[in-house]
Amino acid sequence: MTDLVRRFIFEKRPVRGHWVRLTGAWRELRAHADYPPAVRDLLGQAVAASVLLAATLKFRGTLTFQLQGDGALSLLVAQCTHDFRLRAVARFDAAAVLEIAGDTRRGAVFRQLVGTDGRITVTIEADEKSMRYQSVVPLAGTSLAESLEAYFASSEQLPTRVLLAADDTHGAGLLVQRLPDADAQHPQEVAVAWDEAQRGIEHVDAALLLHAPVEKLLAQGFPGRDLRLFRGTPVHFECRCSSGRVAGLLRALGEDEVRDVLKEQGAVTVTCEFCHRPYRFSAADVETLFPEDPPEGGSAAIH
Repeated sequence: MTDLVRRFIFEKRPVRGHWVRLTGAWRELRAHADYPPAVRDLLGQAVAASVLLAATLKFRGTLTFQLQGDGALSLLVAQCTHDFRLRAVARFDAAAVLEIAGDTRRGAVFRQLVGTDGRITVTIEADEKSMRYQSVVPLAGTSLAESLEAYFASSEQLPTRVLLAADDTHGAGLLVQRLPDADAQHPQEVAVAWDEAQRGIEHVDAALLLHAPVEKLLAQGFPGRDLRLFRGTPVHFECRCSSGRVAGLLRALGEDEVRDVLKEQGAVTVTCEFCHRPYRFSAADVETLFPEDPPEGGSAAIH
């Protein structure tokens, strides 16, 4: 019941939803990074949000959910592909984050993290014909969930309610959405159905979202409603970094500069900016990057 995204619909009602919970993927994503709890939790919410966004769209490519602000957190990026491979990173001022950690007022930590002049940018880079779509909306409300709801209202024109939560072991999200063109028929019935869906998501708290089986969560949030829950799709952590990519980067940097670092530090270490995984190249590794040219007029032997 973890590392899955699942779709559900309200039978004979113009409302759909998605649920996601991450455990192993969330742990792997942070394996080489040490985030303060406030930053960690917001990053986990953003990762869940990126999965929910990808689940609501039909595309082949990569969706990037980016948050920029003028608070203690300057940048947060979560990426999710159409087949739910994800990675994420956060940039923050450690001293500023430490100062706000004890503030328990509703929304206070979120607003101090992101500041007063922040924005969300959602970028979709589709494989087909190299298409690129981008939408930018200001941060709204006192949580990332409220900001995501404002994004849907502004960019997608779809009434949407969102619940996000994260802790050290889980990241999770729940989304309910009124279907497009739902008002075309029986507008009064549509309004009642949507009102019930909104009240239902308000019955789900963070603890239930993070730990309860999805069947229990939906039963408690939407009691008496006829829901159809579809089979889940796995979600995986996958960063694009690799030793081969790093080797190519070092070759592009140039032999002289790489050897200067090797001489000064005894090894060359490159850290991925997304997952923070370190790639260490010893003196022997550097020699394989920059092999000596064969003698002039001769040829290299292959064994």
